Amino acid sequence: MSMKKKVSVFVLLSFIFGLTGAVASTLDVVKKRGYLICGVSTGALGLSAIDKNGVWQGIDAEGCRAVAAAVFGNKDKVKFVPTTTRNRFAVLQSGQVDVLFRGNTLTLSRDTKLGFDFPVINWYDGQGFLVNRSLGVKSAKGLNGVAICIQPGTTAEKNIAEYFLSHNMVYEPIVIERQTEAQKTLKAGRCDVYSTDKTGLTGMRASMPDPKNWIILPETISKEPLGPVVRQGDSKWADVVRWTVNVLIAGEEFGVTSNNVNQERHSKNQEVLRLLGVKGQLGSYLGLSKDFGYNIIKQVGNYKQIYKRTLGAVGLPRGLNKLWTQGGLLYAPPFR
Repeated sequence: MSMKKKVSVFVLLSFIFGLTGAVASTLDVVKKRGYLICGVSTGALGLSAIDKNGVWQGIDAEGCRAVAAAVFGNKDKVKFVPTTTRNRFAVLQSGQVDVLFRGNTLTLSRDTKLGFDFPVINWYDGQGFLVNRSLGVKSAKGLNGVAICIQPGTTAEKNIAEYFLSHNMVYEPIVIERQTEAQKTLKAGRCDVYSTDKTGLTGMRASMPDPKNWIILPETISKEPLGPVVRQGDSKWADVVRWTVNVLIAGEEFGVTSNNVNQERHSKNQEVLRLLGVKGQLGSYLGLSKDFGYNIIKQVGNYKQIYKRTLGAVGLPRGLNKLWTQGGLLYAPPFR
């Protein structure tokens, strides 16, 4: 195509775009609505589950609140929508939720073919197996011939098939839509094993009537980088979600907590001052108030605080989810 024709095409497209107008970012839609709609799981202890008071708890639920705090300065301006492993992406794609915070594994096909973006990883995990001690199995290699409860539409479903094939073993899949149903099926003995990310296994074991009778086998058979998901093609909204999680991580790194955040607004650390909106206008680059970082930490806490009251409370070690300064993988880019 000649340069002249290229210019003509560009002018035509610019004219059409000017007539139709830009598609509103999810951020604009959320602001106009007045609250965030966040897709979570149907119940996974430590990740997102309703407590006895009817309140959503877990690291993913807190991620939803952090985004609400960033956008509105109010962590409670969020509506939680339970989604299953089967319908979660359809619910997001159709616009029924603004973001998914429900233990979603980043894969190449999901990031490209399915039309989604994974702005940031908020938990590094891996798949394992939960069994009753009475089964007498101490290794995943001893699971030949067992019945395995598994949720459909998950990376876990494919990981199991590949693992058993590579070890010349067979199994009977028992497909269960919801984790709560899988737990009942496992307790009733209709399946021998439950397999998902070890985060989910730890939460399920903790919620069993007799946790000590259940063990998580030592093998980790996959990499499961988990994080929030947004619709592809909306970089403005993806930026908001990404930097919300980065605030939580940076807050821990700099020792800024919900308890001392007011004092830290007088810090001598210039990056802390930018993080909290005391200096600079970083919030405006995201379409947020300059103190969005302050609002997140003040109302939700930093990453360590969230971990302690969610996944830490059900006995899950941080492992790779420690700060990079402590040998982990968590790393927030500079606030500049």
